[in-house]
Amino acid sequence: MAFTTTADRAGPQPNRLAGMSWAHFLNDGAANYLPGVLPVILVSLNLSVALAGTIMAALLMGQALQPLVGLLADRVGGRIMIAGGLAGSSLGGALVGFVSGFWSLLAVLALIGIANSFFHPQALAGIRQLGGDRPGMTLSIFMVGGEVGRGVWPAIASWVVVQWGLGYLWILALPALLTLPLLLQWAPKLPARTTNATPIAWRQHAGPVSRLVAFSTLRSLMIFTIVTFVPLMWTQAGGSLTTGASFITVLLLAGVIGNVGGGHLSDKVGRRPLLIAAMSLSAVMLTAFLLASGGWLWIVLGILGISLFATLPLGVLIAQDILPENRSLGSGLALGLSNGLAALGIMALGPVAALWGPAAPLWVALIGGIISVPLAMGLPEHAQPRR
Repeated sequence: MAFTTTADRAGPQPNRLAGMSWAHFLNDGAANYLPGVLPVILVSLNLSVALAGTIMAALLMGQALQPLVGLLADRVGGRIMIAGGLAGSSLGGALVGFVSGFWSLLAVLALIGIANSFFHPQALAGIRQLGGDRPGMTLSIFMVGGEVGRGVWPAIASWVVVQWGLGYLWILALPALLTLPLLLQWAPKLPARTTNATPIAWRQHAGPVSRLVAFSTLRSLMIFTIVTFVPLMWTQAGGSLTTGASFITVLLLAGVIGNVGGGHLSDKVGRRPLLIAAMSLSAVMLTAFLLASGGWLWIVLGILGISLFATLPLGVLIAQDILPENRSLGSGLALGLSNGLAALGIMALGPVAALWGPAAPLWVALIGGIISVPLAMGLPEHAQPRR
């Protein structure tokens, strides 16, 4: 029997949903602006480009804790993990500008990743309560906040660094400090999972969960590879830091269209067909990006962002449907565990970039994207909620 509450059946709550989307903007912005300033960090700490993957992996590995955090979140309920996650991500983001060496940088990035793990499972599980009978659209609106944050903050961070230096990145933490008191009012309060709740049917879910994690890992690897190595590819070719960060901004802001469109359409036509179509188009667009030049780079990257990020809410919804007894765990598997596994791939791609150039990891990620399409075909399709 699915795990539901009275709040699950309540009508839409647009004000709280908007507030949660804003909090998602701040959290994911603080936790993901690193690629926009990574070229400067490598220079300031006198580090090789071969370590770029390791540095990004330090940021992302903490997200592998999301399934464990999801289990804990469903057991204790409440919403304190959401606020704690935002506070930790923002604090870590502020400290990036003060690190003095490679190991201290890794420690700060690990803090950001762990805090990010606390924010997402509880937020993703609770957000369905704020949208009535349209979970796809509700989750998309929430995800839009995170995607805009990930898209805008690399450009903002690079501008701050160009204007004032790395030591002023702490400015970006101020909006989160002002938002934290309000977040405790906006965030849905999840009920604690009782001892007599429906147990998780692990044997039944093992196959679908494994396929979903494999798919999500390859999808995440494609995203992380693009945001890590495209700016490096641009700056090594003689381009400016802010323009390299703008590539990330275009990808992620265009992804907002995919987030909203994917969630909206999934409520009408189902999730699996859209997932297959979106990943197929993503593989085609990444190929086109690697072969394009001039103004076509921006156009192709925008289409790639739309198709690639349309898969995010679909994957989370499928995970929550596979594990209705523990939605926070499902969310953690679809995003956190897959991001952590993809981080291992990014670490391995650093030496590839050093040997064959920053474009080489993108070809590896393309192969992974192609493999993800048949994995998507094997995912389950669950019945849509009645209107």
